[in-house]
Amino acid sequence: MGIKILPPDVAAKIAAGEVVERPASVVKELVENAIDAGASTIRVEIQEGGKRLIRVMDNGSGIPAEEVPLAFARHATSKLASIDDLNRVTTLGFRGEALASIAAVSQLTLVSRPASQLTATRIRLEGGQQKSLSAAGAPAGTTVTVENLFFNVPARKKFLKATATETGHIQRVVTCYALAYPHIRFILETDRRLVFQSTGSGNLFDALAAVFGPDIARQLLAVEGDLPASGETGPARVTGFTGATSLHRGARDQIILFVNRRWIQDRALNQAVVQAYHTFLPVNRYPVAVLNIEMDPAEVDVNVHPTKAEVKFREPRAVFKLVQKAVREAVLASAPTPTLTTPTLSPDVFHTGHAGDFRPRQTAFPAPAGPAASRFAFEAQRPADQPDDSPSPGLPDGQVPPLRVVGQVQQMYIVAEGPDGLYLIDQHAAHERILYEKLMAQQAQAGAPRQQLLEPVLVELSPGQAALLEAEAEALAAVGFDLEPFGGHAYRIRAVPQLLGQTDPTQALVDILAEMADGATPLARETHQKVALIVCKRAAIKGGQTLSYEEMRELVRQLEATSAPRTCPHGRPTMLHLSAAQLAREFGR
Repeated sequence: MGIKILPPDVAAKIAAGEVVERPASVVKELVENAIDAGASTIRVEIQEGGKRLIRVMDNGSGIPAEEVPLAFARHATSKLASIDDLNRVTTLGFRGEALASIAAVSQLTLVSRPASQLTATRIRLEGGQQKSLSAAGAPAGTTVTVENLFFNVPARKKFLKATATETGHIQRVVTCYALAYPHIRFILETDRRLVFQSTGSGNLFDALAAVFGPDIARQLLAVEGDLPASGETGPARVTGFTGATSLHRGARDQIILFVNRRWIQDRALNQAVVQAYHTFLPVNRYPVAVLNIEMDPAEVDVNVHPTKAEVKFREPRAVFKLVQKAVREAVLASAPTPTLTTPTLSPDVFHTGHAGDFRPRQTAFPAPAGPAASRFAFEAQRPADQPDDSPSPGLPDGQVPPLRVVGQVQQMYIVAEGPDGLYLIDQHAAHERILYEKLMAQQAQAGAPRQQLLEPVLVELSPGQAALLEAEAEALAAVGFDLEPFGGHAYRIRAVPQLLGQTDPTQALVDILAEMADGATPLARETHQKVALIVCKRAAIKGGQTLSYEEMRELVRQLEATSAPRTCPHGRPTMLHLSAAQLAREFGR
């Protein structure tokens, strides 16, 4: 096939794919335009997770009538005049691609009026092609309505997630910008229902309370730090809030970072916040933080990616140290002195894997029934150092032979010996498989067992979490949650899945909702299955937990009895096998 220039409509759709990944991308670009236009109120309305409709209304400066058609030309912008301006970008938008890209993959209507004009201008586009242009009546400001996103790009449309997932991404965009601009009043409606509203008071604490709820907002600590100018590097300042050591989550999604109030994704700075909590948080737990880094725009390059979510710092190490030091100082100023205890482990005791927080509980591995029971009885009588010399019978595909536990490595992997070599078993992945099959069997019979709480627990959710809970209430009930609305975004937890009976019910629910919103659970064909996977992941023993010999042995025995012992329910391997032949070869035998 010879080289040829792509038709304009094909090139436009390809370019749009870089800017418009999902409905939340549209909301982000339109909200940023509204902020740049000086709006004091921004209203976002969506239907079906933004797949059916997205409408963003603002009371900003508006677009003059003669410039409305030009606004949809690619690389048309009012925010840059020369290449020098690109070195000091002070607005959220600047590339001139957003409106053109959105219009290329949707049916778009824009109505805009500057305060100086008597009438507004209305323009309608479909697939990037202008269909109409006329005068209209409207208040000062701009309203953009995007319908049937990706109607002309079915390949992109089929990769969109469930409505609840896409709604969650949109809520995250709106709430994050409400934190970055507390003086702007943000309103979000989902399927004609108000789910979020900030006050626009200009007080960051008010915005934090609106996004996270007042209970969590009261647990946040003020952060403030400065980086003096040195050599050719300008000064920088970090301000915001970070959580007390008692406030933590199972994922990093509530570490929210801004640079000059631009919402960014930066792994290094995310890690700087996590490192600031070193020794203060349990294993695999992450803080809540909202931080803004103020610096000379010339010290940061925001023109890295069309989505403008990634940036490059002129001195990344200095910025990393600034964030880490400021957060660490805030944590140290309020953290209690930790106490170290050394527990005596018995076969029915686990610990959480971090100092000062050990708790006993019954073992999660009851003795197996059926064919595995006789082998378990034999193992209980055999000394630990006696090898299992029984022959390895022919096994079905995916099954494993009887294994003898040797020990534990790094509090994460169980070392076991089989008739055909050595096995390294991931204790967390293995327990996930066991719990998942147990939960699926229970649901198929009489429903997942639940544990009633002695006293109902009240949990205050964010607007996004509350909307997700309402959408997936049936799936949560199927795995054992009993939840009751309590007004606003608050819920009463009356019962939890039996698998989570020894955990903090509030923390468990919040963590599960966070993973549900992420939508990154592979191999889950239905929402009920997805929730079951998340519950099992939450309940499974973690890496970093020391297990007794009896606990390891029983874990292995129950894994052997599952239908798919070689993978966890997410598809990750539960074990690695090093054959006797490989061992001999490595040792030169």
